[in-house]
Amino acid sequence: MLGAEILLRSLAAGGMDTCLGNPGTSEMHFIAALDRVPGMRCVLTLFEGVATGAADGYARMADRPASTLMHLGPGLANGLCNLHNARRARVPVVNIVGEHAEHHRRHDAPLHSDIEAIARPLSDWVRTAHSVQLLAQDCADAIAAACAPPGRIATLILPADTAWTDGADVAPIPVARQTPARVPHARIEAVAQLLRSRRGAGLMIGGSGLSQRGIEAAHVIAAAAGCRVFAPMSNARMSRGWGCHPVSRVPFAVDEAIRFLDGLESVVLAGATPPVAFFAYPEKPSLLTPPGCEMQTLATPEENVQEALENLAAALEGRPVAPKQIKLAPAPASGPLTVDALAAIVARALREDTIVIDESLSLGLTLYPAMAGAAPHEWLQMAGGATGEGLPLAVGAALAAPRRKVLCLQADGSGLYTCQALWTMAREGLDVTTVILSNRAYATLYGELAKVGAKNPGRGALDMIQLDRPAIGWPEIARGFGVPGGRADDAAGFAQALSRALSAPGPNLVEAVIA
Repeated sequence: MLGAEILLRSLAAGGMDTCLGNPGTSEMHFIAALDRVPGMRCVLTLFEGVATGAADGYARMADRPASTLMHLGPGLANGLCNLHNARRARVPVVNIVGEHAEHHRRHDAPLHSDIEAIARPLSDWVRTAHSVQLLAQDCADAIAAACAPPGRIATLILPADTAWTDGADVAPIPVARQTPARVPHARIEAVAQLLRSRRGAGLMIGGSGLSQRGIEAAHVIAAAAGCRVFAPMSNARMSRGWGCHPVSRVPFAVDEAIRFLDGLESVVLAGATPPVAFFAYPEKPSLLTPPGCEMQTLATPEENVQEALENLAAALEGRPVAPKQIKLAPAPASGPLTVDALAAIVARALREDTIVIDESLSLGLTLYPAMAGAAPHEWLQMAGGATGEGLPLAVGAALAAPRRKVLCLQADGSGLYTCQALWTMAREGLDVTTVILSNRAYATLYGELAKVGAKNPGRGALDMIQLDRPAIGWPEIARGFGVPGGRADDAAGFAQALSRALSAPGPNLVEAVIA
């Protein structure tokens, strides 16, 4: 049995059944072994950033890692952007990166690079599999490292000679998995005492605290202690819709965030970290809480956040709180396709149990609150702020949950980073409806120019922001990748196009041209 087959059998024995990748010469033995090892679904992506982003989306919905397969250092480098997002989402990913054979590396071939050095900044665990005899152990260690709570990035580098060497007597090794640590009773009591004694308190929830049970427990705590509940701006996965309590997020803009958090004397962190600004701005703070605000940790992201919230609710002797019923805004039957009109149409069209992928960026400030009263759904965002993950996240979520509809709300500019994901949706027949939010600009950057004090932008500056010369044809791009695509530029046309797309199985795309 060759090393490549040993690795595939070890991945399968460790509970992994999906590999997303873009292989090259050094990975050919791995590819050939796919026909000899049952149980591993290998999905071709046209760009490594799609593979890593899809592995992120898969892990969020499957609660277990997918594998990526990338070609040498340059292939890994192409995937790093969405590994950053996956790492910030705290999900498990196992990367397999092909490497030159050991005897070849000393000749400094054109594609030679220091793969471990490239991997380390965005991996929590890195190892090169130098020996076929140790390969099963290397694989088990990689899976265990990735699955360490709350989820980590593990990168296993596979030299070609390890893949092609015979290791007939090497068998898969069981993977030792950790469970999230329980929060000590003493810490639960300390936080309960703090909340009893403070009126200006906030409870910031993240991670598994944003499951429906976690959110319910947080609102029991809020009712019992009189504190506020909110979440970070960016989150890996959140339960939303009618039947679930709405959760406000810390605003993206610094001034708005400061106003949002004003008056807090203490913030209890449950699976979240202290709220900080995405960027530095002249004469504005990085930490967004008021000066002197005390931070108290209930549960770290590595701990069992949901259970800690439920135990804290019990310690405060809280009682269940019925969710507020939020009325949806009326959807306009005609008129221009404004952001408000689009949000109302999407909220009313959403089906129960849909997975919503949010890379709406500046338009999300309207979309997120408008959909709080929609049918129950899961809300996934790019957690690391590195644009270009929405379409890949949709691929991974659809692979992990094939019986659920996926709706991807994708900003037009950032969607171009990884538009190749549309081809994978078509090839795999994934049930993804993509709405391209087309304002034909990197619209967020208009505001950022003013915030950093770069006043009076001229033609040269605007040319680096606007995407309208020429306008980009998203339906044409989609059809070129094998996905049916259409365009709407008024409310009635968008409502009809969205209804058709959501009713049809498989991938569809609607470009919504915002007025």
